[in-house]
Amino acid sequence: MRLAPSAGPVLAALLLCAALLLPTLASAQQTGEPGRFDHYVLTLSWSPSYCEAMGERAEPAQCERARPFAFVVHGLWPQYARGWPEHCVKPAPFLPEPVLRSMLDIMPSRRLVLHQWRKHGTCSGEDASAYFASVRRAYERVTIPEAFRHLDDYRMVSPGEVEAAFRTANPGLATDMIAVACDGRRLTEVRICMNRTLGFTACEEVDRRACRASRVVMPPLRNSAGAR
Repeated sequence: MRLAPSAGPVLAALLLCAALLLPTLASAQQTGEPGRFDHYVLTLSWSPSYCEAMGERAEPAQCERARPFAFVVHGLWPQYARGWPEHCVKPAPFLPEPVLRSMLDIMPSRRLVLHQWRKHGTCSGEDASAYFASVRRAYERVTIPEAFRHLDDYRMVSPGEVEAAFRTANPGLATDMIAVACDGRRLTEVRICMNRTLGFTACEEVDRRACRASRVVMPPLRNSAGAR
């Protein structure tokens, strides 16, 4: 079949576009490969904000009156310099019950532990025991500022104040290594970037996604006497 005279330039343009897309497609095929990532993000959730926002849908083990959690671990997330992998192994390998139970003091929800293993843990390249051991080591390397351990009333804060408190409590933690997240009204999370050996590291993209509100509220614990 002969092409119309105008088809030559069009075909050439299509071929050029295909050639330009090949590197992108090749890169996309690598997304979600276990163990291939640049750094971690340790995400600490302000539990009272979660409980207040979710209301009756909140996890009972985390939000009932007898369990007054403050900052808890949301997850330890493998990240790329831009973007992140998730659900790297489907179906996810089995999560042993003893490993799951061992995390409930800092991740107070069975569903949360399971979800984090399936979505993020499978991208770490580690088995479940090793991954959650890394989660605990990461958590233990961060000192929660004293001001946020026993909050017994609503407190208005700026994201900058919270970042400054964490940097003061954690020498070596710089402004481009931490980001505060919010839902527009409440402080929801503090995200701290760590390298693959769990030392603090810079993370430009995470820092760019930080809360932009000037002031946000931190709801209080249900019973500050037992705060964690």
